Amino acid sequence: MINKTTLSTLATDPSCMDDYDPNAMSVVQARQFIQQFLSPVVATETASVRNSLGRVLAADIVSPSNVPNHNNSAMDGFAFKFSGHLKTLKVIGTAFAGKAFEGAVNPGECVKIMTGAVIPTGADTVVMQERIAIKSDRITLLDAPKQGLNVRLAGEDLKLGQTVLAKGHVMKPADLGLVASLGIGEVTVYHPLKVAFFSTGDELVSVGQPLDVGQIYDSNRYTLYGMLSRLNMQISDLGNIPDDPKLLEKTLLDAAENNDVVITSGGVSVGEADYMKALLAKHGQVLFWKINMKPGRPLAYGKIGKNNDKQAHYFGLPGNPVSAMVTFYQFVQPALQAISGAAYRPVPFFNVECADSIKKATGRTEFQRGILFEDMQDGHVVWKVKPLPNQGSGVLSSMSTANCFIVLDETVGNCEVGTSVRVQLLDSFI
Repeated sequence: MINKTTLSTLATDPSCMDDYDPNAMSVVQARQFIQQFLSPVVATETASVRNSLGRVLAADIVSPSNVPNHNNSAMDGFAFKFSGHLKTLKVIGTAFAGKAFEGAVNPGECVKIMTGAVIPTGADTVVMQERIAIKSDRITLLDAPKQGLNVRLAGEDLKLGQTVLAKGHVMKPADLGLVASLGIGEVTVYHPLKVAFFSTGDELVSVGQPLDVGQIYDSNRYTLYGMLSRLNMQISDLGNIPDDPKLLEKTLLDAAENNDVVITSGGVSVGEADYMKALLAKHGQVLFWKINMKPGRPLAYGKIGKNNDKQAHYFGLPGNPVSAMVTFYQFVQPALQAISGAAYRPVPFFNVECADSIKKATGRTEFQRGILFEDMQDGHVVWKVKPLPNQGSGVLSSMSTANCFIVLDETVGNCEVGTSVRVQLLDSFI
């Protein structure tokens, strides 16, 4: 457990905490430090159910009624009052979905009933039509059904007064129908986060422009755009900014003034131009970490702005494409979800057998890109994983080809074939 202190104190005096070492930060420690300084949004608005997909609920949704609101049939069949000795029943009418049978069912009687129709007064069991023999107005039960068979009870799905979806829940497709089933047409949600991002570096060139010697195309803004778009946030791509102190300062401050979060890629590694670090120290409270992980060692986090009343959260990602994506998924995405008001949603781990050997040094956490696949073993389908051959931090194709991270923590060294390893599905980060 980390000791809490203020962000400004920690940024200006790292030695104020005995357990804080910016030059040797573990993945777990970095997550913990970030989480304690996050301030969720508070502004809310009303959204129609259809427009609430992906939005974060700002208030509990409480059921105003039972769902279903009446006992109804789960099958097409015949409704009757259960009795252990009756085998033959007289058909006295029909119950349709949306049009109930108005009479009562007495012992020895039954009503033909459709799926979803209200269970008639006096009946408590439904036998499906395939399990009876019918002749004229009488049916014979072919076997002895259990009492209450094929009856859906009122409130079986949702009960009156039940919290159906809690504050902080991110609305999914099934939730739209769930809320609609309650007769609710609008929900209260948090304002979507406003997130701005840009890349830094004289070597970067926008797509569509010719490359000179030593220049590269700016791919990080495209991957950031893709990852942020899937989080249902208002995003602004501010382009790639050259190493010009005045332009960097203006871009940074304008972004902080107009957004909740600012993300940059490049400019936070040792040996890079000092412009960004100087600007962040001047206009914010920013921590620079060397995290014991691969890829993605450099990471900056803090708050920036012209004054303390309007400061934006800031994340400085590495410039290498894979490093930028890994640090985004492992640190930035969970932070953005917390800032947006969403309840904590851990990305699940799975233990699977590794199909290839892996070389790794202890002392750091590695996020190797891998392929999770089905294999046959003793006549059964089992899941296995194999690492991609090129794990370089600049090999962006590995993120496109992979479907999972093989997560090897600080205690793990070389892995032989058949070793059980932990994996995270990349689709789990959506």
